[in-house]
Amino acid sequence: MRRSWVRGGARIIFGLAVFAVLATAILLRPPKWLSDFDQGFYITIAYDLVHHGVFSNGVFDAVDSTQAEPPPGRFFGPVYPAVVAAIVKLDPRFARAVDCNVENNAGRRAASECEAYARPVRIVHAAFLAIGVLAIAVAAELILGIAQAFWLAAVLATAALLPDADLFSFVMTESLTFCLYSLASLALIWSIKAPGAGKFLVAGVLLGLLVLTRAAYMVLIFVVPVLIFISFRRADRLTARAAGCMVAFIIACAAVVTPWMARNAISIGYWGLTEEYGSAALIERFAFNDMTAREFLLSFPYCLPTIGPPLVQAAFGQGAMDRFVYYTPRSFFHVGRNARDKLVEEHGRLDPLIGRLVFDEMRDHWWRHLLVSVPLGWCGMWVGGVFGLALVPLFAVAAVRARGVSHRLLLIYSVPALMMLGLHALVANQYTRYNLILIGPLATAGAWAALKILGRGGQAAAVE
Repeated sequence: MRRSWVRGGARIIFGLAVFAVLATAILLRPPKWLSDFDQGFYITIAYDLVHHGVFSNGVFDAVDSTQAEPPPGRFFGPVYPAVVAAIVKLDPRFARAVDCNVENNAGRRAASECEAYARPVRIVHAAFLAIGVLAIAVAAELILGIAQAFWLAAVLATAALLPDADLFSFVMTESLTFCLYSLASLALIWSIKAPGAGKFLVAGVLLGLLVLTRAAYMVLIFVVPVLIFISFRRADRLTARAAGCMVAFIIACAAVVTPWMARNAISIGYWGLTEEYGSAALIERFAFNDMTAREFLLSFPYCLPTIGPPLVQAAFGQGAMDRFVYYTPRSFFHVGRNARDKLVEEHGRLDPLIGRLVFDEMRDHWWRHLLVSVPLGWCGMWVGGVFGLALVPLFAVAAVRARGVSHRLLLIYSVPALMMLGLHALVANQYTRYNLILIGPLATAGAWAALKILGRGGQAAAVE
């Protein structure tokens, strides 16, 4: 009992140390203007929640919410804007910064009056990330069956997050997405290790919250029950116990997601999680189908973290991969964004058009779309910056060489993240910020490799 208390205390102290490291890295980043990048989307919705009690479409509304109540919206999921709104209510200084920036965007205040202040959000982001790291560490321990995996996976996951400290300093969803996904994946592994309907209910609730943060994760509601089915031994798959676990998971997801869909049906007149968001992303993705054979081939070395861009630029010229960089004028990102904006200007809404647009694109360029998704997936998987250069190959080795229970659990743990990697390549773009959820499987594989090198016992030493 005493040893258990000591171990628990050590892990709490370690978790606080992880939080301190991540918070320091994020807080040291320069202040960000609250309208930069995608931040304006979330702070405007938070502003509308606080001032009008309405979850709106934010900057995509035709109504100036500094002067009038905006209509209800569903472009974004409700969880992250609600977090930002809660911080607005708790921190008056952040509230003033948000109000000023929203009013500046509406042309009602000068930018010089506004403060670039988001320290409480940055601290909350560090907390989300630390929780996600600890969830990865516990999952690695469950998968590999040895306590040392907890410490190794936590260190590797923390290291893999540090190169993206600047990204986490923005008021955007990445940290919350990483946290909820890591918790949901841990709950899945915990449930599989000792099956019970109650545990699968927890996994379902967490995945439901993740879906309400980013709607693309809705595909996992259909994927995870299959993984639950596979996790049971062949003789047990058609039993009432296996069916009960899958049903419990689905019911829990539905209990979280359905109220939001019902709210949309009542307030807006349309069932569904979101509107326009998926159509906009897909239209922007079509721009990548114009990729040349040269860009296709160069993308593989170019996307290697740290070493790729300078090598390609030295060998093929400074502008060889300009279209892969979102901030260059001729980038795929800007071409896709301009196409989207033009369609919105001409037709108002994208959802009624997307069926015909997809049909036309797939009829003429389906093979290009699938082919281009290969380098986009390749580029998107190198999470963790320079640490990814080691972790990605180690994951490939672990996936091939591992055997037994740990192998099965590692694959189940990895499948959802790999499927999201493929989905983002098909419908979004190559940026690693969409695939930070790969850090869990990569850190677990890194812990497996470290334990093999150290020759430690337990399942980790016997999975080969």
